[in-house]
Amino acid sequence: MPNAAIRLFLGLTVCAVLLSAQTPKGWTKGRGWGWVWGPDDEVGSLNAITAPDLVLRALRDVKKGRVHDLGVPLDRQSFKWPGHSPTEIMSFRTPVGVKLGKDIPGFANHPQGLAFHSCALFISDNLGTQIDGLGHIVTGADNHWYNGFKEEQHGGDFGIRKADADSIPPVIGRAVLIDVAAWRGVDALPSNFAIGPKELAAALARQKVDVEPGDIVMIRTGALRHWGANGADHEALARHDSAGLTLEGAKWLVEEKGAVLIGADTSGLEVAADPALPGAVIPVHQYLLLEQGVHIGEFHYLEDLSRNQVYRFTYVAMTNRLRGTTAGTALRPIAIE
Repeated sequence: MPNAAIRLFLGLTVCAVLLSAQTPKGWTKGRGWGWVWGPDDEVGSLNAITAPDLVLRALRDVKKGRVHDLGVPLDRQSFKWPGHSPTEIMSFRTPVGVKLGKDIPGFANHPQGLAFHSCALFISDNLGTQIDGLGHIVTGADNHWYNGFKEEQHGGDFGIRKADADSIPPVIGRAVLIDVAAWRGVDALPSNFAIGPKELAAALARQKVDVEPGDIVMIRTGALRHWGANGADHEALARHDSAGLTLEGAKWLVEEKGAVLIGADTSGLEVAADPALPGAVIPVHQYLLLEQGVHIGEFHYLEDLSRNQVYRFTYVAMTNRLRGTTAGTALRPIAIE
């Protein structure tokens, strides 16, 4: 084989290997993810980043060891979308009650007055910092969700039995912050601000970073600056909470960039009224969860990342192992730089 031909062959081989290394399993540019993991799959695109070598790759990105808390504090006054139940954190047992009741062996008439606190929780599975499970959104007369799971076979009075929040694996992945509010030069995006491909690309260009296939993406609108330590400024938060991702923006991140999880600092990730889809109801949720198998992160606190201009980091999150729930609720994910 002539030298020129050998060089061409080797060059093509190297390109093919590099392309393969950069293309996550299950993802096709221009198509995204989809129902590609088999008829019993409940994990979706997160399958692409759970291999040990990819976890190690994400951990190798950690250089400073600085940890940023992405969870928001939650109490009975905290802001929520009206479609979800309220939160009540109730004292189930108190020291006074334990001592007066004398009904717990070992604590009745304890010589040192030993007692305890215990709480009962009444809480939505979609509250505070959360990750939507792939069974959260259903469609059609058969009420099906991701991968064709149907209510008739996999629903019930005690939660769903397929693609629930318990099926979300521990998430450790490379992540990118897209700070749209900073790109616009505002503390928080105005009401119903639509974030499409143009806005995402401009914010990324300002930061001099890009989204790579297999990345987790967090989009900052600035809305959570109004959360507060106790409850929230509900009026201000509701005003800014309507800004978010358009369907075209979601498609760009998934089909062109290869995002495996997309989150934001709002209650629903997507813009309240997509200007390109008048009258559409949560089209981004339908596209990501149901069609693509891409989980959605909501109410992630991104203010510290923005303040410190941390645009690339390692994202770590684990959902509550509550079977049947539709989202990992009241979470405390972290970003490590």
